[in-house]
Amino acid sequence: MNTAIVDALTSVLPPESVIINPDSMTGFLHDEAAWAPYGAPAAVVRPADTLEVQQVVKACIETGTALVPRGAGTGLSGGANAIDGCVIISFERMAKVLEIDHANHIARVQPGMVGDDFRAVLAEEGLWYGPDPASSPWSTIGGNVGTNAGGMCCVKYGVTADWVRELEVVTGTGEIVRLGRRTPKGVAGYDLRGLMVGSEGTLGVVTEIVVRVENLPPEPITVAGFFNSLIDAGNAVAAIRGQGIRPSALELVDRYCLQAVDEWKNMGLSADAEVVLIGRTDSPGAQGDAEADAMLRCFDNAGATLSMRSSDAQEGDALYAARRLAYPALERLGPVLTEDICVPFTKVAEVLQECADIGERHGVLVASIAHAGDGNLHPLLITPPGDDEAEERAKAAFDEIIAAAIAAGGTVTGEHGIGLLKLDGLRQEVSPTVAEMYRAVKRALDPHGILNPGKAIPS
Repeated sequence: MNTAIVDALTSVLPPESVIINPDSMTGFLHDEAAWAPYGAPAAVVRPADTLEVQQVVKACIETGTALVPRGAGTGLSGGANAIDGCVIISFERMAKVLEIDHANHIARVQPGMVGDDFRAVLAEEGLWYGPDPASSPWSTIGGNVGTNAGGMCCVKYGVTADWVRELEVVTGTGEIVRLGRRTPKGVAGYDLRGLMVGSEGTLGVVTEIVVRVENLPPEPITVAGFFNSLIDAGNAVAAIRGQGIRPSALELVDRYCLQAVDEWKNMGLSADAEVVLIGRTDSPGAQGDAEADAMLRCFDNAGATLSMRSSDAQEGDALYAARRLAYPALERLGPVLTEDICVPFTKVAEVLQECADIGERHGVLVASIAHAGDGNLHPLLITPPGDDEAEERAKAAFDEIIAAAIAAGGTVTGEHGIGLLKLDGLRQEVSPTVAEMYRAVKRALDPHGILNPGKAIPS
């Protein structure tokens, strides 16, 4: 055991803030990236405020101990996984909405606040926050900041970085700073706020987040298109975006995912189709009707076997819920290796089919969900529990899918972050010069090398 760090933490933090019992630390060891490695931490800390976070950072600096920030552990890349002898910092006790400023349409929130809980608080005030990852019933705002999460609404409303105005951060030198500003515009100095968003806890520890909020949007109209091929569905996506339509969501779910959800929740949504596209528009009045009709025409022109408009909000919400439940439903079948590639709209059909072909060549089931409207594809590689040989085939398929995304002009991660699983992919995507720029930034902001080392950037 790293007794030096335990002694340092217990000397500056109250007893309820420090966990050192190995059994009690079990739930903090890793995120949901089933195949990413993890170690045994020396301690888990649960700070109550920014000053306690600062004490933790200083203790880690003094003892040379790695510090791994953690939200709810819903990540899919190993970014929050423990390192042997490290300190895990959990924000479950820093989970409050601190301020809602109606006049300036901003809110100040702690990093441990769960996304859906935050939205519920805002809704009571007639307000709304845009980023909507499928994990929003469980994931935290701080975790979303760490990976620059996107989600279902980002096709129209953007990703987390588009909503974050200001951050309070404890730096790698133990100082408390505020980065960014509350105003809608501001270009004074370098954009250190933007640099921090998506850095996966490698450049600083976020302790407060100021985000913009908007008025609640109108009740959405939901449309669905059922297709016999991934190619046809991908062509429908390209057509919708090519016409300049900006739906509030455009999601893809294949038959494997629908079947898994139905077997789990008995929602009666399985369809005689290879893939379903679920589109939403929250534009008001006649404009919303026109956008819904335009999406249905694109479905039909791309070869949909059935296209339909929800008759009521409940029906639309059921389709949307099926998409949100797809990943946990598939997890019940066996270990899931999750891709997070993003490609140009015009390449969605081609790459979706290529992912399926790669899975077939390697004898691995590849189920597909996607934030199709922004080209963010999530091929899910599923193997039988305990089948080591199948896992090796899946890893080979995983690497091929990454290569396919890069070849298509895309990226190895759209919203899940690099963590541990995508380090090799990042090396393929960026030049050695760019990789060294990443390392230079890391050295400048984390001179002691304690902040989530080994994650997010190539060593």
